[in-house]
Amino acid sequence: MTTHTARAMESSTMRIGILGTGSMAAALGGAWVRAGHQVLVGGRDAASAATTAARIDAAGHGSLTEAAAYGEAVLMAVPASVARGLALELAPVLAGRTVLDCTVPMNPSPDGPVLSTVGGTDSVAADIAAAAPDAGVVKAFGICHESIWTLPHPAFEDAPLAVPFCAGTATAAALAEELITSMGCLPLPCGGLPRAALLEAAAVLAIGIWWSGGEARHILPSPALAPGAIDDMP
Repeated sequence: MTTHTARAMESSTMRIGILGTGSMAAALGGAWVRAGHQVLVGGRDAASAATTAARIDAAGHGSLTEAAAYGEAVLMAVPASVARGLALELAPVLAGRTVLDCTVPMNPSPDGPVLSTVGGTDSVAADIAAAAPDAGVVKAFGICHESIWTLPHPAFEDAPLAVPFCAGTATAAALAEELITSMGCLPLPCGGLPRAALLEAAAVLAIGIWWSGGEARHILPSPALAPGAIDDMP
């Protein structure tokens, strides 16, 4: 057993409320159920919440408010355009909790998807943090297609999937690391919330590459693969 696998098995059970009933809500919620966490799916439409909860064998379903109040972690799995408004609506309930933002602010164009600005800051994550200032916000999980999260312990080229994230508080960062590890993935801290815009832009870039028929993984080879190149890095 590898050290990484052992750490995943040792992670404690979390209670996670999911705001949304779509494909990302189901994919990530299902991954967390498989990891042994307790998940409650919340939506404005009770029937949709019930369907998604049954699909992933969640602990239950309810309203958005009930999901926000369910546990220490809350997934924001709604369209990017409504995330800030929902955070503002639920701000009193989200206080003291970690909000995981997987949204991708994206608009279509003839050349493929483009980054959209949907709030008053440079990222949806920062908008959520501004709307719910007493919550800890983490930007994560948005770069991969939802199908990746349906894989048990996703690994590629003999290495666990690395999950980049940006966190607004140390507490939120620690929770994100524990949660990612419990999924059999490798946490990859990318700085504080001001850097969340980079993850959102990276997600849109990757989606555009896939849209054009390319492979995003082919554009970022490690400098270690070019002998001597790493010595020239600042």
